[in-house]
Amino acid sequence: MEKMLNNQVEEQVVEVFAELKNPVKILFFESNIDDCEYCESTRQLLSEVVALSEKLSLSVYDIHENKALAEKYHVDKTPATVIAGSDGEEILNYGVRLLGIPAGHEFTSLIRNIIMVSNRDSGLSPETREFLSKLKKPLQMQVFVTPTCPYCPQAVILAHQFAMESPLVEAEMVEAMEFPELSNQFGVSGVPHTVFNSGLDEVVGAMPEAYMLEKLQQILA
Repeated sequence: MEKMLNNQVEEQVVEVFAELKNPVKILFFESNIDDCEYCESTRQLLSEVVALSEKLSLSVYDIHENKALAEKYHVDKTPATVIAGSDGEEILNYGVRLLGIPAGHEFTSLIRNIIMVSNRDSGLSPETREFLSKLKKPLQMQVFVTPTCPYCPQAVILAHQFAMESPLVEAEMVEAMEFPELSNQFGVSGVPHTVFNSGLDEVVGAMPEAYMLEKLQQILA
């Protein structure tokens, strides 16, 4: 398979990766049994990205052969990518996941997620951090996207910032066209479309942080 990243993109990524502080461990789940159309290309894309910084490492797992590990990271579909911190032998799971290939505009989400996890800082406002520090119940955010949607990375990155900030929040980018059953289940017709706690509530469009905070305050009240 030919390279997915050209020299110009690689140079830009190397430049932004210069600000990486702590090691990042990327766990990639694929399937050798299921018809996983994008598994190979996603694995290759991640391999090419990881090669651009010595602070990054990639581990590849089969979702069936490594069932217990997949369950630990709440992965039940492929291709799935978990972006975790690394502290010696310990893997720091922040609940940051990507379901489907992070291609097109979502390549931005992948790179921004890596930087955020490496810096161990969500970058959220003090108000949002305070709200998340008082969470009592788990919150799951699924952000449905397509690679051609220019507004989708904003929604994905914000959801992942919330996950980074609180151990009770998990956030997952879902490539809508790769997972049509999931998209149909939640009535996704436009993207970005964020679903909270498997359909408890939803938001369509890319929202500023303050609006998302307000929305979560309503949902979890």
